[in-house]
Parts: sequence; structure tokens; C-alpha cells
Amino acid sequence: MTSRSLSWKVSGLVFGAVFALAGCGPADDGGGSPTGSVTNSASASGVATDVPAGYNPCTDIPQSVLDSEKLRNRGESNSNADGGVKWRGCRFGRSDGYVASITTTNLTIDKTRQRNFADAKEFSVAGRQAISTRQVADHPEAACVVNVEIKGGSLDINLSNPPSNRETGQIDSCVLARTLAEKIVPTMPASV
Repeated sequence: MTSRSLSWKVSGLVFGAVFALAGCGPADDGGGSPTGSVTNSASASGVATDVPAGYNPCTDIPQSVLDSEKLRNRGESNSNADGGVKWRGCRFGRSDGYVASITTTNLTIDKTRQRNFADAKEFSVAGRQAISTRQVADHPEAACVVNVEIKGGSLDINLSNPPSNRETGQIDSCVLARTLAEKIVPTMPASV
């Protein structure tokens, strides 16, 4: 087995573990792309009943942004969690580097803040509220989630970057996730 294929297998295992351990993040459950619209009704947990409409990370991120990060679409990344929280989008990865699940979610910045995740840092991206958090206690340096405010929820960038990755493993995962957000968010329509 080549070191490259071993690196991808390890990255895949870590990426999967990030979502399983965090209990908050997308995983591929076979669901479809974002559909419907944001409604004013909320579930008992206080989140909108569906993900925000109007932006599909699978198709709406400009190719120039993906190319600047050497990212390729790796397929859908959709999931539902307890409490009615939903994620819809795609996984993107780069050879010998990080993997990111970029989704829209009905989880707002306020709801993310209330979960009291480790190393929470608030900032803004293109005039929108944002928060970065570390949601995996056993290897916090290898994973980071950045949520950026959109109407009815947030854009969720859940990034996995194990130290074994040759190209990006020595770069802080929250720095990578924030850089990615700073490239994506300015390209989003103001109506989202």
C-alpha cells in the first residue's frame, strides 16, 4: 500500500470519527441536496425545520475558489441529528491535505455558541457573524468547524486535517477553515 493511499484511508477514518464523536456535523446518509425554503416555524429545539434555501455548497462554490485550495468534490454530505438539526452539502478534499464538509445547516450561530464547544472564537466574514469551534476532544488540533451566519441557519465548514497530511498537516485546522470561509462567503448572494 502506498503512503498516499494510507494517508487517504487515515484521513477518511479521522474525518468520519470527527463527525461521529462530535455529534454535530454532516455525514453522508444518502439524503439529497438542499430543498424547500426556510420557514418561520421551528422545531421544539428552537431550530428551523429545514436547512436554509438559496445556496447549495455542492454547486454554488465558484470553481476558482475550489481551485485556489486544490479542492475536489468528493460527494454529498447530508445528515440529520437529534433535535431536528440538519446539514446539506458536499465533502471536498485535496490530495495529501485536508478534507472539508461544506454544508448549509439550520443550526444558527447562537445555537452553536450555546453548545459551549472548546476554543470558540467569534469573528466576521464579509460582514457576517462567524464562529470557529473545536468539537473533537481527543484530537482538537486535527479538526475545526467554522459556522458563518446565513438566513435561517449557517454555512458550516467542518474541516479535518490530521498531522499526517503532507501538504496541510502542520497548519492549524481552524486557520484553514477560516481561510476557506473567507474565500467562499464573499461569493455568496446577499439574499442568503
